[in-house]
Amino acid sequence: MKRVILVIGGARSGKSSYAERRIKELQTNANDVVYIATAIPFDGDMNERILRHQEDRPNEWHTVERYKQFNQLKMNEAFLQSKYVILDCMTVMITNLMFDHYTDIDYETINNEQINKLEIDIENEVHQLVNVCDQQGKTLIVVSNEVGYGLVPSYRLGRIFRDIAGRINQKIASRAEEVILVTAGIPLRIK
Repeated sequence: MKRVILVIGGARSGKSSYAERRIKELQTNANDVVYIATAIPFDGDMNERILRHQEDRPNEWHTVERYKQFNQLKMNEAFLQSKYVILDCMTVMITNLMFDHYTDIDYETINNEQINKLEIDIENEVHQLVNVCDQQGKTLIVVSNEVGYGLVPSYRLGRIFRDIAGRINQKIASRAEEVILVTAGIPLRIK
């Protein structure tokens, strides 16, 4: 059974908790899960968030800290033996990739050609993840933030991020067999 499930919602909506519960419902063996954590511990707040997520996960799940180069998962023993993969979180992954690609460019002056290349590079990383999971027969649950419900960011970097994340979410949703919207901890199946 290989498929893609997108779990999407606002900040602190319960997306991760729902994705973890869903995996527990699907799995037959606690060792069948690989959790791809995309966060980088760059400050105290992020360290706390990462620690909280680690404490919430079952110890038997294998954690892989990665937000790019997903073809390397083919060399990871736990990944090869697993049946289920959770990627948490796509929007954090996109943020990391944006800063990886353009650390020396001012996002207030970045041109459209550079933005398009950036989005293509991010999209390629996402395709690499989905394809490697598909090739290995894994069920993939992607956790992502719905970025379109808020105000239009007043700064250009925020608008670029929102636009790229929104389009990436659409592409994942189009490939997914299921899309679950989580609001206030309540899941709603929308596809």
